Amino acid sequence: METRLLWFCNWSVLGVCATLKLPQIFAVLGARSARGISLPSLLLELAGFLVFLRYQCYYEYPLLTYLEYPILVAQDLILLLCVFHFKGDVKRAAPYIVLCVSAWFILTLQKWIIDLAMQGLSTTLVSWVPTQHQPLGPRDRNLCTFISAASKFAQLQYLWKSRDSGAVSAVTWSLASYTCAARIVTTLMTTSDLTILTRFVAMLALNTWVAATILHYQKTDVKSE
Repeated sequence: METRLLWFCNWSVLGVCATLKLPQIFAVLGARSARGISLPSLLLELAGFLVFLRYQCYYEYPLLTYLEYPILVAQDLILLLCVFHFKGDVKRAAPYIVLCVSAWFILTLQKWIIDLAMQGLSTTLVSWVPTQHQPLGPRDRNLCTFISAASKFAQLQYLWKSRDSGAVSAVTWSLASYTCAARIVTTLMTTSDLTILTRFVAMLALNTWVAATILHYQKTDVKSE
């Protein structure tokens, strides 16, 4: 039974992640606008995915427990290009792509670098999130989780400020919530890594919050029409 559950969770996550960002990408292309999408949120999410993927590769975790992350990184890069394109300055994406490629190699030059990136204190990123909204305390937060959490709060702040969901896809954020829930199960059944488990629990809560906020503003827009 456990083997079947693990198999289902692993492959369902891979299936969902293969198309996770497509609703968002198609929404942007269909609207020919990146309205509602927070660029800081997208960049922070990409950074979080990259660090998490490198950490799992470095410690040789089972491939099926993180195979979706290369797919997510690729889709985020495509979405980043779309956002810059509709903002009228696609060339600005180049430095960020170069930075991602460089970070991939720098993170594992020394063991302490990848450990710090995954588990170190996140004081350098506090400015991204208001103090009252910081999701984790100073003793139990890790940098990778904080980066990803900050990306969700950046999107939430953008939505709260604009009160407009724009081209943001609730489907994408809902699917992201499912992948986090499934990964909580696979982590408990395989590595039981507390750092990774903490990350997925936090991301499940925040992804659900963002999806609910998007749906709230979509309903508000419909009523106003």
